Amino acid sequence: MDGQQNEQHGTGGDETPATGRRRAWTAWRAWAARVATARSGRRSPLRMAGMTLAVMVVTLAGVIIGVVGGGRVDTDLGPFQATLTISPTTDGGTTVDIPPLGALLLDSHDGPTRLTVRLGALDQRRTEALIDDPASIQRASQSAVEDVRAGVMRLGLRTVASAVLATMLLAALVFRNARRTAWSGGLALLLTVGSLATAAGTLRPQAIEEPRYEGLLVNAPAVVGDARRIANDYTRYAEQLQRLVTNVSQLYTTVSGLPVFEPAPDTTRVLHVSDMHLNPTGWQLIRTVVEQFDIDVVIDTGDITDWGSEPEASFVGSIGVLQKPYVFIRGNHDSGRTAAAVARQPNAIVLQNSTTTVAGLTIAGIGDPRFTPDKNTSPAGSGLTKQVAEQVIGVGEQLADTVRKSPEPVNIALVHDPASAGPLSGTCPLVLAGHTHARQVSKLPQQPGLMPTQLMVEGSTGGAGLRGLEGEKPTPLSMSVLYFDKEKLLQAYDDITVGGTGQAQVSLERHVIQDPKAGEPVPVTPTPTR
Repeated sequence: MDGQQNEQHGTGGDETPATGRRRAWTAWRAWAARVATARSGRRSPLRMAGMTLAVMVVTLAGVIIGVVGGGRVDTDLGPFQATLTISPTTDGGTTVDIPPLGALLLDSHDGPTRLTVRLGALDQRRTEALIDDPASIQRASQSAVEDVRAGVMRLGLRTVASAVLATMLLAALVFRNARRTAWSGGLALLLTVGSLATAAGTLRPQAIEEPRYEGLLVNAPAVVGDARRIANDYTRYAEQLQRLVTNVSQLYTTVSGLPVFEPAPDTTRVLHVSDMHLNPTGWQLIRTVVEQFDIDVVIDTGDITDWGSEPEASFVGSIGVLQKPYVFIRGNHDSGRTAAAVARQPNAIVLQNSTTTVAGLTIAGIGDPRFTPDKNTSPAGSGLTKQVAEQVIGVGEQLADTVRKSPEPVNIALVHDPASAGPLSGTCPLVLAGHTHARQVSKLPQQPGLMPTQLMVEGSTGGAGLRGLEGEKPTPLSMSVLYFDKEKLLQAYDDITVGGTGQAQVSLERHVIQDPKAGEPVPVTPTPTR
């Protein structure tokens, strides 16, 4: 018995306290692992669902951030500088944004993506190339399609890359797990490519024939009339004008040889233009006349643009090419932005109820009080309410007051609408205007004891723009060369007219003023050049 007790005591004595603690710790860890495994098994579906939802939310947020932040490219569309953007939406479609005129809305495709084409400024170099070569207009229309296709392809690739990159960066910040980040990036790629593929698969090219208009472009169909007919007319018009403008160079040689009038060496020559209405052909004609007639100063009585928009502002860049002083007043189709663009030209002077002295002539001018870039208010007389009439006459009164206060006698006063000229009677010898697209010379009612004042209204140097092609006979391009003697009195003027489609001639009619102080013109037989 004593042996058995000693054996049992010896066996128990082999297990130290440290060994017991290790066995207890091992048993506890095994039990905890079994419990954790059991709990994990019970919660696995719920946890997976939550993680999947989190990945989807992060992916969607990353795609939206990437598309909004990176879905944008700048490209050239014909003569325009344009910006293409993609944005998330629920109904697809395309928006052609032409600030500040408005937008064209096209039901071009379905899907969760909207394409926006924002037209910016005109590139002066490409625009002048179109002017110099009418055949390039057709080529430009064809290349514009390729420009759009190439721009959209670049935009699609950039959008996919931006969406995937933004999603992966966001997922890495949220999950801090490489596998979940990779899943988010793959899902973003699938979502973005799928959306773009839906748009491409549902593309409706015929939608461009049925646009919806917003903003001022609501008036576009009424302004341009039958677009197809105008386009056909303009093609013929441009081809003939190319031939006609080259004939202008023969005018000066022919007319200066007339025995009835020969400008003296100290004669000041002024070219009066008006109502260009964004017709690029007008610039080519102006350049030719400036060179051939040795013009000292160009006077523009407004409506150099059609809508006064930002893209049109680049149209005035041709002013600097003339390298002659260019005095301008704003017409009712010219915005403040247009006047600012003209003022930025190195040789331009913009008058707003102010005076300037150029080539020895003191000139006063004021812009039109209206900004009405729609057909209902042009030419004068249509849409003319009593309030508008008071505004138009009011600017004439303002300018008359400025002329009277001028320290130097004013030789020429400028208004856009001839309706503003009345109050200027007796304040200066000559008033120049435009607006009506019809040339007219008359005397203002003379004020007792004051000098006579002659009013000269110019036609449209731009042939009234596109709207000039709406009638049976296109509006001709008109301008006048005014000759002033050393006393700065008008002694003669040449009316230059470039015929429209079907009228292949350039004509010049010279008028000599026998008594410059009285302002009575004597017409001279017109000289056509074919």
